[in-house]
Amino acid sequence: MARVESVVVLNTGHGKGKSSAAFGVMARGWARGWTVGVVQFIKGGKWKTGERKLADHLGIEWHTLGDGFTWESTDMDETVAKGRHAWAVAAGMLASGEYDLLILDEITYAVKYGWVDAATVAAGIRDRAGRTNVVLTGRDAADELVEVADTVTEMRKVKHAYDQGIKAKKGIEY
Repeated sequence: MARVESVVVLNTGHGKGKSSAAFGVMARGWARGWTVGVVQFIKGGKWKTGERKLADHLGIEWHTLGDGFTWESTDMDETVAKGRHAWAVAAGMLASGEYDLLILDEITYAVKYGWVDAATVAAGIRDRAGRTNVVLTGRDAADELVEVADTVTEMRKVKHAYDQGIKAKKGIEY
């Protein structure tokens, strides 16, 4: 069997933990001396997340390029443009050869909403620099993303605190 220099992991599904699992890999990669980068496709600058605080502390390159959830958007053209820009940044990072690990957080939404073409994203991931491991996150992953991934995990919601009226908690959800 041919030696694989890097892998692609996809965390998808409607359950919690997709991004949290990715950020666990981020911490593990950093602890191994890897050069790590993160591109967030949906969250905007107003989000003050614990994982971002950790990344800043560790010196991990982080790009928060979205403008929030689509239902909060006041200008969908700008939201789409930001999603496309996020892919341009991610594509450059994938091809650069400068990273051991890239986290493309919530990229599945940029594909699902049609901001970036699934085949284009899959090709960018497939043609990435050889040393670059990739973790993709988000619900409803396109078939092309499933196909390009080496490992696919689907998180399934069994029960969620939000359904009981419990709001997102700092340190748990963000």
